Amino acid sequence: MVAVSAQDYPTQPVTIVVPFSAGGPTDTVTRLVAAAMSEDLGQQVVVQNVGGAGGTLGAGQVAAAANDGYTLLLHHIGMSTAPALYASLPYDPMTDFAPIGLVTEVPMTLVARKDFEPATLEDLIAFIKENGENVTYANAGIGAASQLCGLLVMDALGTKMTEVPYQGTGPALTDLLGGQIDMMCDQTTNTTNQILAGEIKAYAVTTPERIAVLPDLPTLAEGGLENFNLAIWHGLYAPAGTDQAIIDRLSQSLQKALADEMVGNSFAELGTYPVPADQATPAALAQKLEGQIGLWAEVIAAAGVSAQ
Repeated sequence: MVAVSAQDYPTQPVTIVVPFSAGGPTDTVTRLVAAAMSEDLGQQVVVQNVGGAGGTLGAGQVAAAANDGYTLLLHHIGMSTAPALYASLPYDPMTDFAPIGLVTEVPMTLVARKDFEPATLEDLIAFIKENGENVTYANAGIGAASQLCGLLVMDALGTKMTEVPYQGTGPALTDLLGGQIDMMCDQTTNTTNQILAGEIKAYAVTTPERIAVLPDLPTLAEGGLENFNLAIWHGLYAPAGTDQAIIDRLSQSLQKALADEMVGNSFAELGTYPVPADQATPAALAQKLEGQIGLWAEVIAAAGVSAQ
């Protein structure tokens, strides 16, 4: 452990590892937060993309990093699903990390190529039930938020689509824009601009209520998928054993970043919002992570999904 006071930290740039490819929704969130934290900390906060294995490669890298506060992890809901998906996980989400705070909870959107045949959500549901595995569904691989959303949609419809995995939702969205794939489910941070520009067709949001940035987009519940509720939460972590003074300093910096007007406005334009200050804390993130690990263990077991 590195003995250091909050007054001494940081004295060099801080790296936030994003365990997914550049251009994806978690990357977008992280870069907004990193820029604001850089101003507060007085040191550059650098974003490093370490994609692969559903986010476990990047997370494992941070778990093994020096606990000096200079290597952090910003991960999404996949932090809580990995224990149920991977028989041999190189880290324990609950014991190998020091939580810093929650960042945001992002709604997801069910979208398709712009020339996809169904016109409405009701038409889409009927089309999927009729065509099943002839419908191609893109995701970012086992354990990714896009894959989890697809599992829940297919379970709710009682119909399988053909899953097409990508190395991140960035390249998946590129193929959707190009018409090479039929559908995907992705966070508003990655789809809102394309929806508003008419470059992709949007059918629904995955939260119980409509969202302000896309007020005409119905919820899946409105289409008959009752109780469907999926928001992709993101949290900031340090390696376990990081000095509490550093954790406190980072949590304070995160809270300031999330309260920044420009960050709030940028999040709003992407269909999400920063969590309140009392959620951008180590205790709140630890509680969220523990509860979600238990929740997703049941969902994933019921779906019969696993990763090697």
